[in-house]
Amino acid sequence: MPKIMLIGANHKTAPVALREKLSFSSEETLAALEFLKQDADIRESLVFSTCNRTEILYIPETGEQIDKIIGFISHHKQVDTAEFKSALYVYQDDEAIRHLFKVASSLDSMVVGEPQILGQIKQAYRVAVANKASSVLLNRLMHKSFSVAKKIRRETGIGDNAVSISYAATELANKIFSDLSQKTVLLLGAGEMAELAVEHLISHRVKQIQVANRTFKNAVALADKFKGQAIKFEERESVLPSVDIIISSTGATDYVLTCEQVKRAMKKRHHQTLFFIDIAVPRDIDPDINSISNAYVYDIDDLKSIVESNIEQRGKETVKAERYVDEAVVKFRTWLESLAIVPTIKAMNDKMSSIVDMEFKKTLSNLKHLAPEDIEAIKRMTQAIATRTIHDPILFLRHTGDHRDDSLYLNVTRQLFNLDIPEGE
Repeated sequence: MPKIMLIGANHKTAPVALREKLSFSSEETLAALEFLKQDADIRESLVFSTCNRTEILYIPETGEQIDKIIGFISHHKQVDTAEFKSALYVYQDDEAIRHLFKVASSLDSMVVGEPQILGQIKQAYRVAVANKASSVLLNRLMHKSFSVAKKIRRETGIGDNAVSISYAATELANKIFSDLSQKTVLLLGAGEMAELAVEHLISHRVKQIQVANRTFKNAVALADKFKGQAIKFEERESVLPSVDIIISSTGATDYVLTCEQVKRAMKKRHHQTLFFIDIAVPRDIDPDINSISNAYVYDIDDLKSIVESNIEQRGKETVKAERYVDEAVVKFRTWLESLAIVPTIKAMNDKMSSIVDMEFKKTLSNLKHLAPEDIEAIKRMTQAIATRTIHDPILFLRHTGDHRDDSLYLNVTRQLFNLDIPEGE
């Protein structure tokens, strides 16, 4: 039976400075999938990278290939193994399956119940499929993770009043400035995270919202939607003297605001408090800004206290959600085991025998005039027909060849003969 492996690092095991070194951009993900696809020791793979985690899910051809994957990460990201190996977790089979289901269901997120993670995982899966890195096993596993996540969101309260990193950031701003109604906010980046931040800020009745984005039309669109003001990305330093809160979530690879820029702005604003919330990975805001009087920078890791209180409130729902995860792991394990050749052959024989028995009894009820020896002859004939019918498929399954993907043929066989056990979904 093939192994299912998962290697990764997340907000629980690695600080943001290390996570941003291990983070894969869209282009790097494509290159990584191509590299793994060409490796004869890796059958299927998927690369998943967000602000809070980088994970590689894969099906090895033989063995576990752990050292090879770690070496690949080191080479691909140009980071010495010694720098990140201790932050890695390695899961195999049921542990890997359970971890994936928890991630998809946002049970492993910094903010439990946040809705973005499922969409991010679906996107990572779409990329893997489009690049033919995922096949039968990962396809089934990923679709199962989606259904588990939807069930948990539907049947538990884990998503009630769902909070996100953006919401946690806004709550932090509200604690720093007890009254946000007289504050001006500058948003750097006009993506989903920025839009969520705007929605939360509006609920706190901020005075004004300004939006800066490298693509100006995106800034205009977001500013118009929330009755704010769009500015050019190049103007970001010039508006610092007139804003109070900066929330940054761009996809930049370098700092978009430096310590020197903020020092110049603080002189112009007479050192009135300036509050930065950096929800980007890699980080947008130079952390050295914290050394400036009355300038405060918070990154994703600094939001943990807010997150922890949220997790506590959702404790009971988390227990219920994890029960659904455990059930799903058991069902997926049953499906995996069903892919073994012997159970599949037995299921084919059992199904054919039941069909023969049912049809024989049905026919016999209308042939009561037959002698016992004739009845026995008909029974032997029907059994022989059934045996000969499945002889070649069974022979094929037993001799698929070392170069073939057994799981693919077994899965197709079970679908053709309708042998799958219903999963109750």
